[in-house]
Amino acid sequence: MRFLPQTDETVREMLAVVGVRDVAELFRDIPTALREGAAIDLPTGLPEVDVRRALGELAACNTGATALSFLGAGAYPHFVPAVVDNILQRAEFYSAYTPYQPEVSQGTLQAIFEFQTMVAMLLGLDVANASLYDGASASAEAVLMALRIHSKRHKVVVARSLHPQYRQVIETYLRGLGEPELVEAPFGADGRLDTQRLAALVDDGTACVVVGYPNFFGVIEDLDAIARVSSAHGALLVSATPEALALATLRSPGSAGAAIAVAEGQSLGVPLSYGGPGVGLFATATRHVRNMPGRLVGQAQDTAGRRGYVLTLATREQHIRRERATSNICTNQGLMALAVTVYLSLLGKQGLHRLGRLNLDKAHRAQRRICQRSWKPRFAAPFFNEFAIAGGDTAATLRRAREAGIVAGVELERWYPELAGTLMLAVTEQHSDADIERLAEVLRA
Repeated sequence: MRFLPQTDETVREMLAVVGVRDVAELFRDIPTALREGAAIDLPTGLPEVDVRRALGELAACNTGATALSFLGAGAYPHFVPAVVDNILQRAEFYSAYTPYQPEVSQGTLQAIFEFQTMVAMLLGLDVANASLYDGASASAEAVLMALRIHSKRHKVVVARSLHPQYRQVIETYLRGLGEPELVEAPFGADGRLDTQRLAALVDDGTACVVVGYPNFFGVIEDLDAIARVSSAHGALLVSATPEALALATLRSPGSAGAAIAVAEGQSLGVPLSYGGPGVGLFATATRHVRNMPGRLVGQAQDTAGRRGYVLTLATREQHIRRERATSNICTNQGLMALAVTVYLSLLGKQGLHRLGRLNLDKAHRAQRRICQRSWKPRFAAPFFNEFAIAGGDTAATLRRAREAGIVAGVELERWYPELAGTLMLAVTEQHSDADIERLAEVLRA
């Protein structure tokens, strides 16, 4: 049932006050040709049962939703326990707004505090913020933070093996600033950042070095070596992790020398969707906290000695003088941060580590099954649950796989012309041994 509060009489009264004959006359300043071109030929309304049927038929056209998919490239199919969504949909969280008033926002603030604690542990650094939009914008914010810390330095070195979309977002952020110089560092034959070439690019004017961990190819970068090159000139190392589950098995970025570590948290309890939502994880060392973007929730005591939670740091334009603001981030993706918190709480340290090992083992098993004939590993460096293969006809292979109901990865030539003929695949706990065998059979055909 529609609810239209304006009756015909009230519409006539409003038009009389404005001084026009009808609603159409309100648009008379728009050229006739434009108005005629804007007409929408909408069908008449349908009963709910017919609308459901029509939408169901439309949804059935989207075969990608039912296909066996080995896509990765920044978004990964992981199992999300039902309890995550159940808690997200509780009205206390689902309808909550920014916790400006701590006395009525203790539940939200505590959830964010727990989230920050877990993210700091996962990234291996002292303090994490209340999350950012996604991994790409978190990477760009990390670069801006490094430029604030090193205010007299203007060079930013970004690994070419960093996720292409992350690189694009960083470039977009820097484009309007004028001074910063964005330099790309190449990757070597094994898929890792070429540290010798990197050493030639980093100098005393470099504010930071940004590298994927794992990188876009799924390859695990040697952060220790990169940190040594960066620190030799006082540049900050920024690590960016598109597949956050990898941090369950890898050495933490902080312990390997990263001054700022960011990640996309989608793998940790956030289901796949059409382009989002995501949630950006962001952590740094205590000495840099004043330059950190976003919000920070802290634990405190009230006058009666009771534990409570408050917004400890909120250095955006709305809160402080514009010239002292670190960013204008207006949301911390609260529901997605809550999903990450619930998910990590359910798995715990040991469960998360076992899940990481399961992903690692399945991906390596899949690579061995696939690389028995024409396909070969494209890179020799270690990888987590994503890997690149080369040696076959990628276009024909993907077409043949689609006909079999399989999305067999993505062609890297889309972003890297030099990697023509290379497929990249992701394997997670969602893929059974039978699924891997189906993929291997299609790729062997």
